[in-house]
Amino acid sequence: MKITKITLLTLATVTFMHQAKAQTYAKDSTSKKHSLQDQTPFDNMDQSWVNGNDRRDSSIFHIPYFTPEIFLDANVTASGNNPIDHTVVGSTALARNNEMDVSQLGFGGDFNYNGARARFMTQLGTRAEVVPRNDYSPYRGQYDLQDAYRYISEAYGGYHFNCMHGINVDGGLFMSYIGLNSYYQVENWDYQASYTSDNTPWFFNGIRTQIFPSNKLKIEIWLINGWQSYATFNSNPGFGGNITWIPNENIKLLTNDYYGKDAAGLLGRHRFHSDNSFLARYYHAPKSKKGITQMAFSLTGDIGYESGDGVNGFTSSPTNGPAQYFESAMIYNRIWFAHSKLAWLVGGGVMKNPGRYLVLEPTGQASDLPTPTAILLPNGAISQTTAQAGIDPFTQNPGDQFAAWDCSTNIAWMPNQSIEFKLELVHRQASVGYFAGPGGVTSPNGYTTDPVLIQSANGAITPIPGWAPDLVRSENRIIIAILFRI
Repeated sequence: MKITKITLLTLATVTFMHQAKAQTYAKDSTSKKHSLQDQTPFDNMDQSWVNGNDRRDSSIFHIPYFTPEIFLDANVTASGNNPIDHTVVGSTALARNNEMDVSQLGFGGDFNYNGARARFMTQLGTRAEVVPRNDYSPYRGQYDLQDAYRYISEAYGGYHFNCMHGINVDGGLFMSYIGLNSYYQVENWDYQASYTSDNTPWFFNGIRTQIFPSNKLKIEIWLINGWQSYATFNSNPGFGGNITWIPNENIKLLTNDYYGKDAAGLLGRHRFHSDNSFLARYYHAPKSKKGITQMAFSLTGDIGYESGDGVNGFTSSPTNGPAQYFESAMIYNRIWFAHSKLAWLVGGGVMKNPGRYLVLEPTGQASDLPTPTAILLPNGAISQTTAQAGIDPFTQNPGDQFAAWDCSTNIAWMPNQSIEFKLELVHRQASVGYFAGPGGVTSPNGYTTDPVLIQSANGAITPIPGWAPDLVRSENRIIIAILFRI
């Protein structure tokens, strides 16, 4: 009985002190706003080490209502396969071998005024070609949505509600972080992403609601056109969301989950995907002058499937069709040293995707999408046309098998927070021919103007004898990247 009384007295005292503190705070405050630390999500947490995150601690621009942003992503890469047409297959970060490549020039920024908010970012460079071509939805209906959107990576507007720790409701084109990595290479530890990241969406087109119940938790809800699609594939939109929890500045956990119908014309086929990541900074010594300043790792695992209209999720069925699913994982470890101006990364990943529905589509004459093609006519002239597909397309049919793995390492030099130079070595391996081999994927001499089809006198069109797109099972690659952001 005595213990019960003491317990009740203690609880009453704590309650009274809490109420008194709250009343004092309300009286002393000249506004109804909480402290900046309480109001701003993830404020006063160092997130510059996080894979897929902005490594700057602040912007150099201090302009009312608008914060500009400019970045440049350029690279030079070489493949041990040395394809004759200089074409890179199976990447959204790289486009051309043995050449200086401006992957993306972006300029834009964030607008904020009395709760109204907007952001836009341009996409100029080879990514304006490499990324939109993976979206089949613009072929539905009229107007060329690929051309309409290809030079924009982000464009949305919305409103910020001062509720809880903030609620944002935005509509337009916004980034997806399924697969952990950022679409902007300047934010990533690696340059050539593993399959888990490179084969999952970089963007969404739709409506996003961000809810911050506390300054350590974010919940997102998406109503979108589809899986990295400018338009909708069928009648229904896609649904999804994100939960991100950052209990302290050394730990980050997140999950992204999606449901939609993203097989063109197949109304009964459903897609589900779950993406999950854990990041930890397990060593941090910022005052170290010469040695290691911090160490961190990221671990990501994805699982998903399609079912209906001829495919059957994780198991094959005599009546419902073959299995069609996606399983992948990737792990990276990064070590910073020399005042965090140098960093060393090592990591890699694995993927299995029966049905190949998330495998990046090879380009050129290995594509099963409409492809620019040259035809040798009976009179010796050459006709340029667009074929329905390449002459030997990489198929993505139910039952088609695909498994792959990769590993990479790089050294990054970051003299300041606005510039990074990266040297990366990558090995990638697939269970079937997938990467560009010495013969390339364009034509016998590597140019799109060189005929790959020949028309006979009776009008029949057949492939040029002796040539086909050259897809091989592995590649070794070196990448030098220059990444600027201000």
